[in-house]
Amino acid sequence: MRGTNPIRAPILDDGLQLEVKSIFPTLQGEGPFTGHPAVFVRLGGCNLACSFCDTDFEGFRAIPTPVIVENVGSVSCEHGKRVRHLVVITGGEPLRQNIVPLCEALLAEGFKVQIETNGTLWRELPEGVDIVCSPKNTGGGYFPIREDLLPRVTALKFIISKRDENYNHVGEVGQGLCPIPVYVQPMDEYDAARNAENLAYASELAQQHGYRLSLQLHKILGIE
Repeated sequence: MRGTNPIRAPILDDGLQLEVKSIFPTLQGEGPFTGHPAVFVRLGGCNLACSFCDTDFEGFRAIPTPVIVENVGSVSCEHGKRVRHLVVITGGEPLRQNIVPLCEALLAEGFKVQIETNGTLWRELPEGVDIVCSPKNTGGGYFPIREDLLPRVTALKFIISKRDENYNHVGEVGQGLCPIPVYVQPMDEYDAARNAENLAYASELAQQHGYRLSLQLHKILGIE
């Protein structure tokens, strides 16, 4: 959305339906589960508006949670056999909505569940959900990860730009208190020269500080 999206407030309800942009099979392209066949549940709306955001999460519709689970089960299979065991709940910002019933239902169906969040919101998610947090810097520094979320975070993913002062470093967002793996991912600035600079710079940061390099595999492969 590149910062053009409306900033949407959290929804306080029972989670029996969710605002969904799309549900689709793919490969997880980023972070600790890179390369895993997955089903993405892209939820609508976000509580932030980041200028570099490369995802369209508006134009969503309300879908009952049992229908979402049914759709996930359908697209997880090929020739009648489940081949995608990972479900990634993303957005937008998934914790803007009550995804607890969805997570519980997916876990009960035997799926591994991962969410991708900006770390500013929290829900009491069931055990077994992997939380990948990508902290955001809107110009006043990085938002610290909420204290109730921090102990549950599986990995941190920092977007890296060599030229953007807000994103040319890995900020302290609470990882000094918890041993959380840190991934650095080159920002896609839709400019080949800048993207090459960002890749080289992120690689340099990874080698200097012991971070893990994350590339957007889905863009390399030309898939969603």
